[in-house]
Amino acid sequence: MDNVVAKQLLDNIVGNIFSYQNPLSLEQAMTKFAFDVRLPQQVYDEIDKQPSWAASMGQQRYITRKNVEKRLSVNEGMQAKQDLSTIEHILTAWNKINLSMSERQMASKNVAESDGIYSSEGVYRSINIRKSKNILFSDGLESCQSVVAGQTSKSCKDSIRVEDSKHVENSFSVIWSNKITSSMFIQDCYDLYECLFCTHLASRKFCVANIQLEESEYRRVKDLVARWVLSS
Repeated sequence: MDNVVAKQLLDNIVGNIFSYQNPLSLEQAMTKFAFDVRLPQQVYDEIDKQPSWAASMGQQRYITRKNVEKRLSVNEGMQAKQDLSTIEHILTAWNKINLSMSERQMASKNVAESDGIYSSEGVYRSINIRKSKNILFSDGLESCQSVVAGQTSKSCKDSIRVEDSKHVENSFSVIWSNKITSSMFIQDCYDLYECLFCTHLASRKFCVANIQLEESEYRRVKDLVARWVLSS
């Protein structure tokens, strides 16, 4: 996953949700959609001083997986025997090898500028992603596909700004909800299809601000909302 592929993914997701061509660059989308999402921060490898990415900033010294592997190739990462007669000697020996690995990933591929990625593919600038594909600017997703700015959500697809939710598809700005499709600005809802600005509803369609509309009127309002989101 590089910047070009990430931008193409962003364009596709925005187009699917809003039915308009994406006007935003990657950086603009990150600022607009992921402003409150915990994202990896740029750090520098202690060995070669090259930039890397890490989820936690609690450590001050980092090392990339590539340089960890280089260390392990020399004496399996072991240091030569040395004087450990004082606590100062012990701490000095520890300081030489006490580096936190950045850009951690397991069983994943096409990952860039991310940390804590497990069994996933196509991940960009994200952390704590599991069993997911094509993810941008997200934190804590599992079994998701084509999601931008998602947080602590599961089984979501083709959506932007999903938080504490599951089974959300083709939607924007969904919080603490389940089974939401083709909707925007939804909170604390269940089983909605084509709804906007709704809260505490279940099993509804073509509602705006908890007001039932005819489909034709709903479509007019949705187009207005889509253009407002992308231009504001």
